[in-house]
Parts: sequence; structure tokens; C-alpha cells
Amino acid sequence: MVTPTRRAFALMEVVIAGVILAIGLGSIVSLAARALMDQQRGERAVLAAALLDELLASVLVEGPEDWPKMHDRTGMCDAPWDDFEYQVDIEKAEPGEPCDVLAIVRDPVGREFRCATRIALRLGDEPNPTRQPSEAFDREGYFESKSEATDAPK
Repeated sequence: MVTPTRRAFALMEVVIAGVILAIGLGSIVSLAARALMDQQRGERAVLAAALLDELLASVLVEGPEDWPKMHDRTGMCDAPWDDFEYQVDIEKAEPGEPCDVLAIVRDPVGREFRCATRIALRLGDEPNPTRQPSEAFDREGYFESKSEATDAPK
């Protein structure tokens, strides 16, 4: 026969197990929500980095003197990223010196991403100068020699 104290003890075990289970499930739900927020934050950071790269590449291609003539310094990004805001600051330099360029992108929740670089002015009449090394570089040979060096017995 089961005594009343044994029943009370079994009931207490069930209640304690339920409380522990509730705490565990609450922790799992909390971690899942946190992981989702971190994933969304990471996605926004990746998009902001891509937008910064695009802004700086356009300044590089068009030149730091001509870019402000063709684009607004501040504004909203083009669709589908029209909830991101951008700002580009170009600090003019002395002749022969590169310009300081700062690109800023703000995501929809207000986080700010910055990237600064220096871009040289285009000199001369040639709009797109040829940019290539003065001597050819054998990439395959270089990597094969590195591969052989690491594969050599020690």
C-alpha cells in the first residue's frame, strides 16, 4: 500500500520536474529569439558592407572630383535597399596627394557602418589610363612552386 507521504513526495517530484522543464524550455525559446535577432543584425551588416563597397567603387571609377557632380552626397540607397541611408564625404587634397573619402551607411534600425579610404585624383587627359604591371607575372608558376615547397619531405 502507498502511504500518503509517498504520494506527496511523488507529487513534489513532478512539480519540481515541471519547473525545471519550464525553465529549460524558456531558455531554449530565449536563445532561439536571440539567434534570430543576431542573424538579422548580421544580414544588415553584410548588406551595409556591400553598399559601402559599391559607394567607394563608384567614387573610384568616376573619380573623387567628378563623383559629387553626378551624385548626391547623402540620400537613400536604390531599391531594394531603399531603407538604407548613405553619406559620402570627400575631402579635397593638395595636388599630387590622394583625397580622403569616407562612406557611411545607416541601416533601418539606425546602426552606422563606416569605411574610409584614400583615392587619388585622375591626372592628365587620358580618362581611363592603362593599369597593368610593368612585367608579366606567372601566377600558376608561383603557386606551383609554393605547392611543391610545402609538399617536400621534411
